[in-house]
Amino acid sequence: MDDDDLYREVLSADLVDRGFSVSCFADGPSFLDALNNGLEAKIALLDWAMPEMSGFELLGTLKGQGNGLPVVFLTGYSLAERELQALNQGAVDFVDKSRGADVLAHRLQLIIEGRRQSDSTGATQAQVDAQVEVHGELALHRGSERALWRGQDVGLTVAEYRVVTLLVSRKGKLHTYRAIYDTVHYAGFVAGSGARGYTTNVRSMIKRIRRKCLAVDPGFSEIKNVLRAGYCWRDPQF
Repeated sequence: MDDDDLYREVLSADLVDRGFSVSCFADGPSFLDALNNGLEAKIALLDWAMPEMSGFELLGTLKGQGNGLPVVFLTGYSLAERELQALNQGAVDFVDKSRGADVLAHRLQLIIEGRRQSDSTGATQAQVDAQVEVHGELALHRGSERALWRGQDVGLTVAEYRVVTLLVSRKGKLHTYRAIYDTVHYAGFVAGSGARGYTTNVRSMIKRIRRKCLAVDPGFSEIKNVLRAGYCWRDPQF
């Protein structure tokens, strides 16, 4: 859902080319009408800023109706406070429009596949959320892909959550730039400028993760740089 006709048309064509079935809407009310009239969807991709009903307001309406449709925000204004606001309301991811169709399609597919696996087990949302890994002050909710630091939701996107999950899987051990990048995308994915252009993307993501954690705890210092190699999660034994 996006009120920019040209952008909506181009993106929907890009997603169709990548195997998705897409229904487009220019505003929230028309999308809600379609759902009420039987539209079946596996995921909702919403623009944040809309003239009649914002994407955030639409998310609240869906939750108020008891609709568990996964919601992803697509926006040109990827501010940490907006991400946290959306995630606390129940959105599953927050994607910057500048990332392009390939990145967006991959992240949508990860969410859809994760949802399908949860549905196949017959797990309730409460049961899914109960699947928690605890790493000291960090709690990882595997089903909803949420990270809590000292009991507070950090507001990570799905991609950021998976990076943190990778880092804590081997505390004190190096995770290379390439390994981190492959966790976000897939093995061998190429992006950025030059053979190691992906390192800039990884640094930016780690910076965002740190910033979000510092907003919760100004003393946060768990993610350590390994010079010219990658990052590691601090080993509490040292």
